[in-house]
Amino acid sequence: MKEIRIGSGAGYGGDRIEPAIDLMRNGDLDYLIFECLAERTIALANLEKAKDPEKGYNHLFEYRFAKVLDEYQSGNRIKIVTNMGAANPIQAAKKLVEMAQSRNIQVKVAAVVGDDVIDRLEKYRDEVIIETGKPLASIMPEVISANAYIGARGIEKALASGAEVVITGRAADPSLTVGILLHEFGWKMDDCELLGQGTIAGHLLECAGQVTGGYYADGAAKEVPDLWNLGFPIAIIKEDGSLEITKTQTTGGLVNEMTCQEQTIYEIQDPQNYYTPDCIADFSQITIEQTGVDRVAVGNVSSKPSNGKYKVSVGYHDCFIGEGQISYGGYNAYQRAVMAQEILERRFELTGMELSEVRFDLIGCNSLFGATLPCPGDYSEIRLRVAGRTSDKATAIRVAQEVESLYTNGPYGGGGVTMNVQEVVSIASILIDQSDIEIEVEYFESEVEDVTA
Repeated sequence: MKEIRIGSGAGYGGDRIEPAIDLMRNGDLDYLIFECLAERTIALANLEKAKDPEKGYNHLFEYRFAKVLDEYQSGNRIKIVTNMGAANPIQAAKKLVEMAQSRNIQVKVAAVVGDDVIDRLEKYRDEVIIETGKPLASIMPEVISANAYIGARGIEKALASGAEVVITGRAADPSLTVGILLHEFGWKMDDCELLGQGTIAGHLLECAGQVTGGYYADGAAKEVPDLWNLGFPIAIIKEDGSLEITKTQTTGGLVNEMTCQEQTIYEIQDPQNYYTPDCIADFSQITIEQTGVDRVAVGNVSSKPSNGKYKVSVGYHDCFIGEGQISYGGYNAYQRAVMAQEILERRFELTGMELSEVRFDLIGCNSLFGATLPCPGDYSEIRLRVAGRTSDKATAIRVAQEVESLYTNGPYGGGGVTMNVQEVVSIASILIDQSDIEIEVEYFESEVEDVTA
């Protein structure tokens, strides 16, 4: 029975590259995926593209593919599927061809497009925002981007046309894997058991090092060997949907039942109904069984047909946040930090700052759990952080400046002030009809010289 091996080369936009190169060299792979998009990531990428039409793809794209092309020159020609195209998959594809051509490497690259739906938002003004329950019209003046979580079909088409590298925009995380399986095994979109297994494979791969022990590690309570050299996962998938997760033995980390269990429930609200563009997966009867060293079999995942909707991440200008931090150390450090907080609270009131929200944290005491856990009364050092949300940048700057003014206005001994003002791009989610989106694939190919002539 035919089987393929898919490795995960990245679990987020800024992930490290060494585990991916290890997979190319030692993983006996057929495919490598790079999953590099989050909700806000693509909104920020759209802002970059608006400033420069040749940008808007993942900021580590060229760095990563320089390493990949090194491996291609060494003979490791593994097919790659990635959503590193972000807001500009076509320009990313062109850049890769340019890089390959400079090295005299022949490569066919496909860019999957169609996820950018900002020109169709007017039609959905009355659609309810999932997070707030308000209509989309309530934020329309501030909208900067809108990208649908498209599925696997564009990837399948690109691979069927001979693409060696497939670059998408906002493709859903599991769809990077499902698209490969549709192409390799000829699975159909109504094969519910197979699509369920394909979706769990993609879900286990999508965060890379999380399933090989990175997010499992907890000191002596849950030890992970050589975490500094964490390897990334490999999915071994057969034509009948059989699935095993493993890793190379040239890296640290581990794959066991618990690492796979923890990743299975990651970002899952309803195990019976995990909505993706390709299907509605059902993880509720999943089986996870250790079959060897760093080898786990995963089965009994099914699915229902897609609900015909795409989730759309709508990026919009939300607010500004002004932030300041200051440290206190030595005798009465905690009491002085509390005093500094009280001063800032009164200063914000005195100066009439219009802040929709203010947050104070005593880092090391209550910044994670607030008042739910008691703070010990004795600290040798403590750091005060304040952040204020406001509609205008000038007020955000004043928040940070008030922290700096504590240097000479007391309490004594404050140091290490940092100030930061950030414009916040937030995400609103809506659903739109899949029939309203046309997925297209564009192809680019490097031209190489015949060095033997």
